[in-house]
Amino acid sequence: MRKISGNFKTSLLAGAIAAMAALSAQAQISDGMVKIGVMNDMSGLYADITGPGSLVAARLAVEDYIKASGSKLKVEVVGADHQNKPDVGSNIARQWFDTDKVDMIADVPTSSVGLAVAKIASDKGKLMVNSGSATADLSGKACNANTIHWAYDTWMLANGTGKAIVKSGGTTWFF
Repeated sequence: MRKISGNFKTSLLAGAIAAMAALSAQAQISDGMVKIGVMNDMSGLYADITGPGSLVAARLAVEDYIKASGSKLKVEVVGADHQNKPDVGSNIARQWFDTDKVDMIADVPTSSVGLAVAKIASDKGKLMVNSGSATADLSGKACNANTIHWAYDTWMLANGTGKAIVKSGGTTWFF
């Protein structure tokens, strides 16, 4: 069993709660069940920091939410491997939204896949809670009302690191 990050579990729980509240309030749950899709890299270079552990974390977070809130809401969490390929991620997102009745997609590491899935979520009027893609474009030029960019981004990482190095006297940069 992989160790599950408490921060990631908390992120997904908060995202799931937000999605459930938003979907319940707007009565968009067509089949009486909230279905959350955890899409990530299950087998490649990001598998150890997302992968199967994220899927387990999402399921545990939903279980904790249901237990703590006493909610009678039916929630199912499904998972898929986007293989770090935007076309694979896009196809999964379309199938989930169009056929499998998935209400929101979470996780989605790999910026190219995150951007592709965010566009589809926007087009379909569905929710994406991104806690894996780092591209600043998700909260910049590709920002949309259906995507929550939950975690860090590339601008923040570079800006924060650069300022800290300069503040501590750094003057030389190597790339």
